[in-house]
Amino acid sequence: MDFQLSDDQRALRSGMRDLLGAVFDRDRMRAAVERGGGVDRGLWRELGAAGFFALRLPEEAGGVGLGLPEAVLLFEEAGRALLPGPLVATHLAAGLVKGAAEGEAVVTAAEGAGRPVADLGGADAVLVAGAEVLTGEGLEAFVAGAVPVRSMDPLTPLHRVEGRSAGAGASEAYPGALRCEGALLTAAEQLGSATRTTEMAVQHAGSREQFGSLIGSFQAVKHLCADMLARTEPARSAVYAAAVTGDPVEIAAAKLLADEAAVRNARDCLQIHGGMGFTWEADVHLHLKRAWLRAARWLTAAEAEEILAADLGPVRPLYGGSAALG
Repeated sequence: MDFQLSDDQRALRSGMRDLLGAVFDRDRMRAAVERGGGVDRGLWRELGAAGFFALRLPEEAGGVGLGLPEAVLLFEEAGRALLPGPLVATHLAAGLVKGAAEGEAVVTAAEGAGRPVADLGGADAVLVAGAEVLTGEGLEAFVAGAVPVRSMDPLTPLHRVEGRSAGAGASEAYPGALRCEGALLTAAEQLGSATRTTEMAVQHAGSREQFGSLIGSFQAVKHLCADMLARTEPARSAVYAAAVTGDPVEIAAAKLLADEAAVRNARDCLQIHGGMGFTWEADVHLHLKRAWLRAARWLTAAEAEEILAADLGPVRPLYGGSAALG
C-alpha cells in the first residue's frame, strides 16, 4: 500500500495553511490571547465556507465528500496555527446540529468524568458523552449549572459542570464515532503543534548566537532538535495510519504518541529559546499550554494505555505449573 500523500491531499493541506495564514496570522492570534480566547464567529464562518467542518459530509448533503485522512490533514494545520475554539466537536457535529457544517453554529463537547468543558459560553450546542446533543432548554439548563474555572491556555475558556440533566433538548448522536474520531482529530492537532515547535526551535537555534557561535552548533542543542524530530515523525506515521484504518487501538496509539510529541517538543523548544521562551511575548508557552490541555481531551494517556494493554490479550503465566517451579 502507498501511504504517501496524493497530489490532491498535498494541495488540500497547502490550501488550508494559506487560508489560516490569511485569517489567523500571529497578530490575530495575539489579539485573541489578549481578549481571553473565545470563539470568533467571523473566523468560524470563514472556516465553514472553506469546508473545514463539512469536509466529510456527502456532497449531496452539502459537504465536500472526503474522508478521515483528509480531515486529519486539516486538523494538523489547525494545530500548527494554534487555531482556538471547539474545532473537533463542531466538525463531528456537522450534519447533526443545524448550522455546524456551515460554521454558523458553534458546538462544544462535554466528555464527562469531571473534565471541564471548553468554550461553553459561546456554544450553540453541546455533544455529551453518552450519545446526546444538548440544544434549546437542555443547553440552557446545562450552561446554568456550569462554573467558570481557570484555564492554563489563555485561548481556551473552561467551565466545569458537576451534574447534568439532558432535559427536553437532548437528541441521539453517534456514540461509537464520537470518542475515537475526536481522539484522532485531537491527535492531528497535537501533531501540527509538535511540527511547529520543532520548526521554531531549529529556526531559533540557527539565528541565536552565544559565545560568538550559533547555538545550533552546540551538541546539546543539536540533540534536543534531533529528539524533537524523532518524536514528531513516528507520531505522524501513527496518526496518518490510524486515519486510514480507523481502528480504535491504532487511534489510541496515535493519540499517545502525538500527545507526547506535542508536550515534550514544546518543552524542548522552550529550553532552546532559553529565558526568552518563558516570556509572555514569545509564542512557545502557548503551544505548551495548549498541548497540555489537548492531552487531557477525548482520550488521556492512561485511557490510551488501557486500550493498548487490553488489545494484547489475557496475561498468561510464564511457567506452566508447579513442577516448573520446583
